[in-house]
Amino acid sequence: MLSAVGYVDVLIPRGSQGLIEYVRQNAKVPVIETGAGIVHTYFDETADLAKGRAIIANAKTRRVSVCNSLDCLLLHEARLIDLPALAAPLAQAGVTIYADEPAYAALRGLYPSQLLQPAAPEHFGTEFLSLKMAIKTVASLDKALAHIAAHSSKHSEAIVSEDAAHIEQFLNSVDAAAVYANASTAFTDGGQFGLGAEIGISTQKLHARGPMGLEELTSYKWLVRGTGQVR
Repeated sequence: MLSAVGYVDVLIPRGSQGLIEYVRQNAKVPVIETGAGIVHTYFDETADLAKGRAIIANAKTRRVSVCNSLDCLLLHEARLIDLPALAAPLAQAGVTIYADEPAYAALRGLYPSQLLQPAAPEHFGTEFLSLKMAIKTVASLDKALAHIAAHSSKHSEAIVSEDAAHIEQFLNSVDAAAVYANASTAFTDGGQFGLGAEIGISTQKLHARGPMGLEELTSYKWLVRGTGQVR
């Protein structure tokens, strides 16, 4: 199929990152890449704790093996005091946390010890697809944006914030197929977006991006009816 020029209009690989990479590198026909979901949620200095608890728990634990599930929580350093409360639903769900030094210190003794591990560099930029996630402490929105730019797969990213300017900056700055403010990334889905049955979630920019339904696979042709016009 990868070489079926003239017979296959487009390929949409669904599966592991290895499969997707192989198809992208070897196909001679057009490919729509349904990329891996390395998903972040940034909990801002102004974020509402109750909203954040619900959003983070839903994004991480609703279905852990799907591409819109949360992989890394970015936490503003001013909210470290709230981290144990923020993480409590994750503990109840049995989520293993790989925390950087400030987050580890904030959770130590207040999160199940068997589920709390120090973060290593490889934990950031990892799509876990399991009951595991990383926590990175940041000093500002700009630091959060820089981390996302360095590690994102451009799938789904979210901010939890009560600061309208921060929300607008996040929405406008983050390069991803779906960007959320005060909502769970679990909504990245064709059915949830009103597109009907989902064919895939494209992380490309040409032409379909994000959840794709039948309309996103529809091409067009021009029908020109004349009465003898010439150019």
